[in-house]
Amino acid sequence: MEYFWYQQDDIPSDMGYPLFGKEHIISTCVTLAAAVLLTALFRRAEDKTKRRVLKGIPVLMILLEAWKDLFLVSIQKFGVGYLPLHICSIGIFVFLLRELLPSDAWKAFFGEISVILIMPSALTALIFPDWTVLYPVLNFFNLHSFLWHGLLVLYPMLLLMCGEVRPSLKHSWYEILFLCVVVPPIYAFDKHFHCNYFFVNRPEPGTPLEWMAGFLGNPGYLIGYALLAIAVMLLVYGVLYLVMRFRKDSGRPE
Repeated sequence: MEYFWYQQDDIPSDMGYPLFGKEHIISTCVTLAAAVLLTALFRRAEDKTKRRVLKGIPVLMILLEAWKDLFLVSIQKFGVGYLPLHICSIGIFVFLLRELLPSDAWKAFFGEISVILIMPSALTALIFPDWTVLYPVLNFFNLHSFLWHGLLVLYPMLLLMCGEVRPSLKHSWYEILFLCVVVPPIYAFDKHFHCNYFFVNRPEPGTPLEWMAGFLGNPGYLIGYALLAIAVMLLVYGVLYLVMRFRKDSGRPE
């Protein structure tokens, strides 16, 4: 607990834990198990309670982000690298818009982005976290990151569970349009401020993007990145189609 409230600049370089080490695997499994358990409990709740939970998760995430940022400001460590501009961080705005916008069309748009883009991105971040090498297990920023990404997985799972989002491949233009609007300004921001939001400025070590950069170079790896993103979206659509088909064939409500 000695380094619980320490930011990465004030922690010895050997205090983190390795990718796919036991600490990483246990932390990820506990996070996902909690999401599955909460989804099971959510399924049994009344409709009024379900609506409150769905509205409450984005609010909770705002509070968590504000807590982290205010703490960083208090210790004079806040900077451009902590802005909510990663695809996982942007998830909070996607969730908020999905809950706040009255139009069913916009709810469908941001709901499907939550499921097809945000949830797989959060799962990928849990499998290939970039924060574990910096922080010990019992550290505020480490625990905050696992909780944050767990909520990014949980919210789309709840949307699917209660049938408020019904993904369809014919809606794949939702995600493409979203990325075409969001990624170019993020790329320009990264280049100007030497950041790496969305990992479009440089590949993160230990991820598939680093492997792509090994033979495609930089920025050549962005081509592979785009193809990988499309492949993942198609895979998610395919998996969800099979799940919904199975539930329909087994007579269970979708």
